[in-house]
Amino acid sequence: MANEDIEKFVLALSSGIRREVLPYFGNQSSKHISGKAIGGDSTFLIDDISETYLKKYIEDKNIDIAYYSEDKGLVKFGSPKNFLIIDPIDGTRAAAAGLESSCISIALSKYKDEPKMKDLEFGCVQEIKTGKMFIAKKGEGVKIIDGDKTMTPALSNNTDIRSLFWSVGLRGRPAVPIIGVLEELIDASNFNGSVFYLGSASFSMTRIVSGQLDCYIDIGHRLISDFPALEKNYARVGHGSIINNYPYDIAASYLILKESKATITDAYGNDLDEHCLMGIGKKYQLSTIASSSEDLHSVLLMLIDKGFNKLANDIDRYLQIK
Repeated sequence: MANEDIEKFVLALSSGIRREVLPYFGNQSSKHISGKAIGGDSTFLIDDISETYLKKYIEDKNIDIAYYSEDKGLVKFGSPKNFLIIDPIDGTRAAAAGLESSCISIALSKYKDEPKMKDLEFGCVQEIKTGKMFIAKKGEGVKIIDGDKTMTPALSNNTDIRSLFWSVGLRGRPAVPIIGVLEELIDASNFNGSVFYLGSASFSMTRIVSGQLDCYIDIGHRLISDFPALEKNYARVGHGSIINNYPYDIAASYLILKESKATITDAYGNDLDEHCLMGIGKKYQLSTIASSSEDLHSVLLMLIDKGFNKLANDIDRYLQIK
């Protein structure tokens, strides 16, 4: 399949998933929990509907392709040359509640044994409620399609944390140590700016591209990496699972931000290009700091390091929280 054709395939697949789940968007039945995904998160009815459509859509097209999704892991059809990493609904809880912050996230790379973030060639994030699309092609930038309007990225130039508008990742993580690390940033920004928990990494990260937010911060994986003793706290909140983001949560948004000239690293400030796109377990999870500029990113990393140093001096108290 030619590059242009596979990109059209990705966009059509995204729109098809949206059409399929829209009747269930905000429906009380969508909040029904039907099981557990391979990554440990709860699977909701609306997740099942999207995953069933995804598999049938590809089967009906009868093409050689592989995909990796949140609920099913790696699925191969024929002798694949292309690989999709998909979160059919990123922000499931928001979708079940009928809130705006839920998206379909699909990224594309060539198929290989261990594809990495640097291999991503095309990405699409589509809002379920509105249909707005953020589309990135490696080396060719980003376009935002909203109805009959096409727009380009409009990143904020704000570097003042006192007026910061930002989103934090919290799903399935213990709240107290995360808030403890980010306390200074929260206190500084929550009057003239604001901190949001939106329930979707894709939605949060694409808000940086639209200029609505200045940054997105998810320190979950660094937290458990630096303090392994917190694993019991994670397991308590995650109902036995260690919940952090996986590449399928951010792959499309990662390429979109890179092509928008935003800054994105893990919570240590390390590049994510070498991170594997597939895999389950703590080793494959990742933290994410995404910012509208390098200057803001430097300030955020300094404050995050400061927060981790503070936590290290007080870790015994956090370990006693049940």
